[in-house]
Amino acid sequence: MKKILLLGSGELGKEFTIAAQRLGQHVIACDSYPGAPAMQVADEFEVFSMLDGEALNQAVKKHQPDIIVPEIEAIRTERLYEFEEKGIQITPSARAVNYTMNRKAIRDMAAKKLGLKTAKYFYATTFEQLKTAAEEIGYPCVVKPLMSSSGKGQSIVKSPTELQHAWEYGLSGSRGDIRELIIEEFIRFDSEITLLTVTQKNGPTLFCPPIGHVQKGGDYQESFQPAHIAPEHLTEAESMAEKVTKALTGAGLWGVEFFLSHEHGVYFSELSPRPHDTGMVTLAQTQNFNEFELHLRATLGLPIPCIKQMRIGASAVILSPISSQECPRYRGLERTCEEDADIRIFGKPTTRINRRMGVVVCNAPLDENLDDLREKTKRLASYVEVY
Repeated sequence: MKKILLLGSGELGKEFTIAAQRLGQHVIACDSYPGAPAMQVADEFEVFSMLDGEALNQAVKKHQPDIIVPEIEAIRTERLYEFEEKGIQITPSARAVNYTMNRKAIRDMAAKKLGLKTAKYFYATTFEQLKTAAEEIGYPCVVKPLMSSSGKGQSIVKSPTELQHAWEYGLSGSRGDIRELIIEEFIRFDSEITLLTVTQKNGPTLFCPPIGHVQKGGDYQESFQPAHIAPEHLTEAESMAEKVTKALTGAGLWGVEFFLSHEHGVYFSELSPRPHDTGMVTLAQTQNFNEFELHLRATLGLPIPCIKQMRIGASAVILSPISSQECPRYRGLERTCEEDADIRIFGKPTTRINRRMGVVVCNAPLDENLDDLREKTKRLASYVEVY
């Protein structure tokens, strides 16, 4: 049995904890608020801000974990090097977490060091720099915080009159203490995919069947597997994913995002060194192992002989229309359960408008129509009301 300190205890952390419990591991779930989803299923929990380096040190000193698994961006990531030097395993590695928690570091590595095809980009620490960069790139362009999650602070700027709002919104959505934005060329893509990539301690890099997804405001609304992608584009994406994960080092599951253009091919977009929200579609038993089981097995060094597509699948999120500090309630579950589907309510103790509160996942045999399955899943998710 390994003792795992989980940094971040949202819905992804909850599913990872469940996977760990099934293999007899001991999990300490950490987050900045009590009652977080993973805390509800973990062996122990701690409440503190992971941007507080001293509090993070105290948690490590108290629990003496064998493994630290970061599941969020807002962590005092430089401390992870110190823990790693003391013999604590960081998943996938301290280097990987430090690079990928900051868009600047990972984008520069991908574009400048590895030569991956990316959107044209600049950085801005002042509004004047933002204006200059936008003029250089042209409109529309995309403005994002260097550190954020779930699309927070991200906007598409269509004209100079929208820059001020993008500047203020970007800074407001930034996680941690970094006050810097990235300005990107707007790629006119045909679709976007997540390629879940598994690096192993003693084995080859493996790839899950590609996952398509639809986002709104930078946050995922639905995902489906397998996404349609030309064989040559899939080969290109897998090559890029293997290059960047090898450069970052470590064992674990990575969510590597790409833009697909029929005319221009594959563009590297972003990377997360952990299970990805769009990968919740794998909870529909689309594969022989879901993404959380894969992350855990890679972390523990257990061999993963293969990843097999078993069924087609789709997921659709359940969003909150309200903001409240009271424990949310749900109605409409019986309508969703009348048909062949699985529903996961995350157990978040409070709500805010458009917060992700649950997900509906559906599967079907490989020879059935994926578009029909997507429509069914979205319909079933729409029956659930948060109040």
